[in-house]
Amino acid sequence: MRRTAVLTSLLLTLATGAAHAAECKGVNFPDHVQLDGTELTLNGLGIRKATFLKVNVYVAALYVSRASHDPKVLVESNGPDELILHFVHSVSADDLRKGWSEGFVQNSKDQLPVLKERIATLNGRMSDVKTGQRLSFRHRPGVGIEVDVNGAVKGTIPGADFARAFISIWLGSVPPNPELKSGLLGGACE
Repeated sequence: MRRTAVLTSLLLTLATGAAHAAECKGVNFPDHVQLDGTELTLNGLGIRKATFLKVNVYVAALYVSRASHDPKVLVESNGPDELILHFVHSVSADDLRKGWSEGFVQNSKDQLPVLKERIATLNGRMSDVKTGQRLSFRHRPGVGIEVDVNGAVKGTIPGADFARAFISIWLGSVPPNPELKSGLLGGACE
């Protein structure tokens, strides 16, 4: 009987480890997720730090069809991907909108006239996010980016150009913070 209990405990520990293969700041993510029948691999985890106090805001996980440490390869990929933001600090919808807008200006300024309406659509889909909630952005090639706010799909924003500009917020030349970009590219989550 004791042997069965030990084996059961060991199997449960292994199963839990497989389900939560990567961890950052106490937030767990699996090694792989499925998107429309395609298996995506965890490319990396990063932490968004805000203000001069370096407040942890969210842990980001980037899932891709082909892992890479090269931001250009990931931005220009035509494959499906998913970016998940798990919030460790509550954030208002206004702060989210401000962050997206700054990110687009800093990393895709030349494209703003073409992206303006779609950025407004993205911003319109944002709501306050509380600690423990998630935003997910699923890029489906030929369709666009599906916006999911804490498990509720809010719609899809079309265009490969929008998808590239959106992921550039995190992987472009001016990310929210360098540690976040480094983590998403496979570096340490710090």
